[in-house]
Amino acid sequence: MPKSPPADRRQFLTATVALPLLSAVDTKSSVPKSRIVVAHDPDVLLSLSGRVDSNRLYRLLNDGIQALAGTDSPREGWQRFVRPADVVGLKVNCLAGKGLSTSVQLTEAIEQCLQEAGVRPENIIVWDRHSNDLENAGFRVVTDRRRPRCYGNDIGGYESELMTWGSVGSLVSSTLVRTCSVIINLPVLKDHGIAGITVALKNLFGAVHNPNKYHLNVGNPYVADVFMLPPIRSKVRLTICEAIVAQYEGGPPFMPQWCWPMRSLILGSDPVALDYTGWQIIEDKRREKGLKPLAAVGRNPAWLAVAADNEHRLGTNDPGRIDVLRIV
Repeated sequence: MPKSPPADRRQFLTATVALPLLSAVDTKSSVPKSRIVVAHDPDVLLSLSGRVDSNRLYRLLNDGIQALAGTDSPREGWQRFVRPADVVGLKVNCLAGKGLSTSVQLTEAIEQCLQEAGVRPENIIVWDRHSNDLENAGFRVVTDRRRPRCYGNDIGGYESELMTWGSVGSLVSSTLVRTCSVIINLPVLKDHGIAGITVALKNLFGAVHNPNKYHLNVGNPYVADVFMLPPIRSKVRLTICEAIVAQYEGGPPFMPQWCWPMRSLILGSDPVALDYTGWQIIEDKRREKGLKPLAAVGRNPAWLAVAADNEHRLGTNDPGRIDVLRIV
């Protein structure tokens, strides 16, 4: 188990992330900005196969939460998002196997942090669409209610009543609807061959029974509309995007030739702002590698603007309204 952080915590170094479309804080504006934290540790990754230093990952996670919440301690930061009585679902992304899925190490670090914040271990559930995907990514299926559980919707089931919003109609995961009071969203930063990117918003495709129907028109407006389903919108409280190793082309399957070691976590409570930030990071890497921007290859994630419009209001995609904080 990772060690608790020392009393003399690393000093936070804060600055605007070096992305061309993100602006500094406008202190004259009364409209609050969405804070996104990019927490980076150059030594967290031990090998390009994805093996990490668990102690460094734990500290990086706690540093990120403290910076996001603006609290005096990580424990206080976690308590801004969860209460001791909550049943917390960790929605992982395991479609790409061990190469590019939410890691066991990150979920174990989050489980420890949640317990230190007062959440009982039996009230933590790691879940995804399929139990097989979880196992292929290195997780072990656990249904014992006396400890943190881990299983797919094939075990947890779906609601029997169709839920609808806008262009979508789906059966939603019973784990999300009936069991969990809070969802922490744990996507991976990567390109998507149809929808452009798959980060915070699209990770909730794993909460519905028919995501295959929602990939037309580069996922627009389906990515935004799925997130608008009431139990999803009301329960997803925090996103922690794993960007220890990220992928800028060829996703969602793991394609190592298009991966790079970013050695970071991206945290936020605004999924649209987080997706916008992740999108710019991917575009920046594509440009560095000599690839065309997503719009030029027919994969512009236009659903991001839909998610931010007056009908959805899931967050902001306006770079002037996003405060990106980088901590090292």
